[in-house]
Amino acid sequence: MSELKFSVEHLGLPARDTVALKDWYVRVLGAKVRFDNGQSPPAFFLELSGGLMIEIYGATGSVKDTANNGVAGWRHLALRVDSIEAAQAELARRGVTFTEQPKPAGGGGRVLFFADAEGNLLHLVERPKESVFH
Repeated sequence: MSELKFSVEHLGLPARDTVALKDWYVRVLGAKVRFDNGQSPPAFFLELSGGLMIEIYGATGSVKDTANNGVAGWRHLALRVDSIEAAQAELARRGVTFTEQPKPAGGGGRVLFFADAEGNLLHLVERPKESVFH
């Protein structure tokens, strides 16, 4: 029997306002629009510089605790950076608000949380060269 191999192609992100959320990811994270379905409401595939794609499509409902990292289900998107301080400074110039300081990351390094235009959690993660994730 052959071994199954998996790789991540994209994450789905339902949005209250797909255009505004798409615009945020393009402006703040430099995402490239790879696909626009041209429908109403529009749906998009965006590609981040590391190759991960995010599918943004219309939400049919929402929960008030989207930004609560302890709620069951997928809770955050971790973006690896070489320097949290440099990334934080650039994202702040692009309008991102940070409400806490960097803290230790599981597996070594540091993390810094922030939210997108609809309150979905993201975080920067900086790993030392000796991290188990290098």
